[in-house]
Amino acid sequence: MPEFISVLLPFHDARETLPECLESLFRQEHRHWELVAVNDQSTDGADTWLRRLARRDERIRVLDNPRKGLVNALNHGLAACRHELVARMDADDIMDPQRLAAQLEHFRRVPNLALSATRVRLFPDALIEKGFREYIRWQNQCCSPADIDRQIYVESPFAHPSVMFRNSRVQALGGYHHGPFPEDYDLWLRLFHSGQPMEKLPEVLLDWRESPDRVSRTDPRCSREAFDRLRARYLARDPRLLARRDDFVIWGAGRKTRKRCRHLLDLGFQPRAWVDIDPKKIGNEIRGTPVVNSAWLARNGRPFVLIYVANHGAREDIAGELDALGYINGRDYLAVG
Repeated sequence: MPEFISVLLPFHDARETLPECLESLFRQEHRHWELVAVNDQSTDGADTWLRRLARRDERIRVLDNPRKGLVNALNHGLAACRHELVARMDADDIMDPQRLAAQLEHFRRVPNLALSATRVRLFPDALIEKGFREYIRWQNQCCSPADIDRQIYVESPFAHPSVMFRNSRVQALGGYHHGPFPEDYDLWLRLFHSGQPMEKLPEVLLDWRESPDRVSRTDPRCSREAFDRLRARYLARDPRLLARRDDFVIWGAGRKTRKRCRHLLDLGFQPRAWVDIDPKKIGNEIRGTPVVNSAWLARNGRPFVLIYVANHGAREDIAGELDALGYINGRDYLAVG
């Protein structure tokens, strides 16, 4: 028997982009799917258009979100999905024809896998800013379970509409959670902390649309502050940090770093030192804790290091310096976005 996949697609006022999105679903090499489309109070006729399509294709079901909002739409749709494997999709993105087949094969090759993602391509090119390009460059290199283990606190490692997951595993964790945070990153962190294997295919199988009004641009749940607060909440539970709670340092002593890591400090974590390369900062104190140079690490028992430097290039340089000191990424230090 062929294995069926549920495609979960919440939408709101997406009449302009839905046809291209749906066409990419119809072009899938794997034909055994159902579409669970959840209308989140659209006013532009997107739901009417999709219901007409559903009358001609029994694989399509259109549901109305009983309560407003993306998290409600996602959970309502999850409960209605008939199949164990759920592929997320957004109404303005485009799937490669091999996407569903490739992810299904990934689950067959790795039987205990909880989540399979894919690399993505941004479009349209004219709207993509330098920072977002750099994020996708990083995300597309974070593929293996080991990569995810080492970099889960840097950024969200998956483009939400590129993932396929086991519905039972997500439902066992309570589905998507409401809160002042990005619901997808929160779910990845919960899966990670519950020991669920996650992996990304090396192929680019989703075109991810950039637009000025994309949720991650406009919703306060996706602000820098929201990400920092969420990361700190899960980092404070990470066994790697807890084992060295009295023997860790923070690399980065600038104002922006101090602002980002205050959420962790407010949870009762106190570093032994702050590490910085700026000679003007060395010898100062932050919250009564000294600012030191990197040579201090080797002289003081090589404490656990949290790299709280946001710039990707600088973060990689710091990781290289720690590697040269004999530190092991993911065991002796972690990067935090």
